[in-house]
Amino acid sequence: MTHTEIEKIKILLASPKNIVIVPHKNPDGDAMGSTVGLYHYLKQYNHNATVISPNDYPNFLKWIPGNNQVLIHDYQTETCNNLIEKADIIFTLDFNALHRTGNMETVLEKSKAIKILIDHHQSPDNYAQYIYSDVSMSSTCQMVYQFIHLLGDTHLIDSNIATCLYLGIMTDTGSFRFPCTTSNTHIIVADLIEKGANSAYIHNQVYDTNSYERLQLLGCALNNLKVIPELRTAYITLTQDELNKYNFKKGDTEGVVNYGLSLENIVFAVIFIEDKQEGIIKISLRSKGNFSVNDFSRAHFNGGGHINAAGGRSDLSLNDTINKFIAILPDYSNALNDE
Repeated sequence: MTHTEIEKIKILLASPKNIVIVPHKNPDGDAMGSTVGLYHYLKQYNHNATVISPNDYPNFLKWIPGNNQVLIHDYQTETCNNLIEKADIIFTLDFNALHRTGNMETVLEKSKAIKILIDHHQSPDNYAQYIYSDVSMSSTCQMVYQFIHLLGDTHLIDSNIATCLYLGIMTDTGSFRFPCTTSNTHIIVADLIEKGANSAYIHNQVYDTNSYERLQLLGCALNNLKVIPELRTAYITLTQDELNKYNFKKGDTEGVVNYGLSLENIVFAVIFIEDKQEGIIKISLRSKGNFSVNDFSRAHFNGGGHINAAGGRSDLSLNDTINKFIAILPDYSNALNDE
């Protein structure tokens, strides 16, 4: 983002505006942390700001300060659409293509509001007047911190903002262990702790509030784990019946794919989750090193993301999706074996 663009945004934000802040559908810690963190910042300038999530999100994110102010488009459609239509500015955070907002896509496309995109995924669409896109950043929460810094306002980061931004950086870096975690990430995290983020509390709220059924579902997933050693690949499947058996709730499969990647000599891990309500197979892909799951998912499973973390989907049955996946893999033998 150029100095000129920052100056223009400063002028835009100098007087109170109607502002809507939107994360992607099925928002994760980075999406909710960045949107609610930005909300707390904008409220300090007396903007009429609202976070509108396309759909509901997991309970392990509902403790964040400001959670009660978040509107859910799926449940409050008319109210949300009216706010979008009246908005002067719309911030879109942690995604870079409007179809990632599900049922909100059309109303966002029609909106005459000035759009500001802040995101760290590859290949942004060209729908926003202002685009702050940086794939080298660990998370959108880190980018929101940088955005506030560029506006000259880091002194306005209070404990609420710090808590939200710490949450997203922590979750998107896998608790600071993924390669996207840089020295600058740690410098920012240190400042967030100085400003009131309680690291132990945040970690506990996200990772140590499992239900018994969620752990049973994890056991089921690990029981379904398959390994293809010659291609250094592991994959997990979960059927709709298995999800139902363990009373699946949104967020229960978060992070399960990483167990496959934790196996020795495995560089590519995938989880395939049957969703009969949407009529699709949801896919999460993770990798180590130079193998790009972003490219793999874009090429074969209608998705994308980062080099080492991506999402996708399949309209085939679960079995047919697995068969397609297994048939494709040998084409990537050299890349998977780093040859």
